[in-house]
Amino acid sequence: MRVLITGITGFAGSHLAEFLLTQPGVEVYGIERWRSKTDNVEHIKDRLIMHECDMRDASSVRKVIETVRPDRIFHLAAQSFVPTSWKAPAETLMTNIVGQLHLFEAVRQIGITPRIQIAGSSEEYGLVHPDELPITETNPLRPLSPYGVSKVGQDLLAYQYHHSYQLHAVRTRGFNHTGPRRGDVFVESNFAQQIAKIERGLQEPVVKVGNLQAKRDYTDVRDMVRAYWLALERGEPGEVYNICSGETHSIESVLQSLLKLSSATVRVEPDPARMRPSDVPLLHGDPAKFQRRTGWRPEIPFETTLRDLLNYWRERVGAYAERV
Repeated sequence: MRVLITGITGFAGSHLAEFLLTQPGVEVYGIERWRSKTDNVEHIKDRLIMHECDMRDASSVRKVIETVRPDRIFHLAAQSFVPTSWKAPAETLMTNIVGQLHLFEAVRQIGITPRIQIAGSSEEYGLVHPDELPITETNPLRPLSPYGVSKVGQDLLAYQYHHSYQLHAVRTRGFNHTGPRRGDVFVESNFAQQIAKIERGLQEPVVKVGNLQAKRDYTDVRDMVRAYWLALERGEPGEVYNICSGETHSIESVLQSLLKLSSATVRVEPDPARMRPSDVPLLHGDPAKFQRRTGWRPEIPFETTLRDLLNYWRERVGAYAERV
C-alpha cells in the first residue's frame, strides 16, 4: 500500500509517519517543501520516500501524484497556526484551500481513486453557545479566525468533491492535540519550552502567558494519528467526524500541571503580545460518532502527554545549552 502524507515534516505528520511504519505492507511517501525543516522526521527519513513539492503550485502537486499514485492520502499540509492567520490571512487561505484544490484536481485528472483524509479542525466551530455543548458534527460552523475560515473551506471542498466526483474523502475535525515535537508557538508547548529554559538558567524565572481562561479538548498526538488511520480504514466517505477526548482543560490548568512537573519556582506574567483579536472561549467535543464507527478511544492519559512534552523540551534545551 502506497501512503502519501502531505505535511509529513510537521508535528502530526511526523507522528503519523512513525505510526504508518509500524503497519505491515505500507510504503510511506512524504511531501516536503525545499525550505522545510526536517528535524521531526530525521530519525526515520531513511525509511521514507520524500518528494519536493509546494501545495500552492498545481503542476508540482500533479507531478508528485502522478509519480507516487498513492492508495491513500493523508492531507495534513497547512498553515496551522491561528495567530499567523491574522497576520497573513491571504497566505493562510491560499495555502489551505487552494493547496487542497490542487490535490483534488490532480487525483481527478490522473484518474486514480485513493482514499483521502482531510485533517480539519475544531476551530471550524468557532463561536459555540453554552447550550450547544458538547460539540457534535451537526453544530453550526461559526469560525472566529482566518485559519478557522480556511479549514471550513477545506471541509466543504472535500464534501463537494465527494458528491460531485465521488472522491473517497473522509473529513476529520481534530480538536487540540499535543505531545513531543509540538511547535513552540502553540500554547502548551511554549509553556513547556519556557519551563525547560528556566530550569537550565537560560531564561529568568518568569513564564509569559496569554489568555489562560480558554478551555480546550486535548488529545495526545499519538492517539490522534491512530484515529486518522482508522478514519480511512473504517470511516464512511463523504462523512465528517470529530476526533477528541471529550474532556476539557483550561489553559491555566495546563500551565499548572506543567509547573507541578518541575522543581523550578516561577512567576506568571501576562503578555499583551500573546492575546488574539478574538479567541474561542471553549472547545468541548463529542467523539461519539467517530467512536461508534471505528471503535477508536484515546489511550494516553493527559498527564503522560504533558510529561512527555516537557521532557522533549528538556532534551532540546539541554542540547542547545551544551552547544553554547
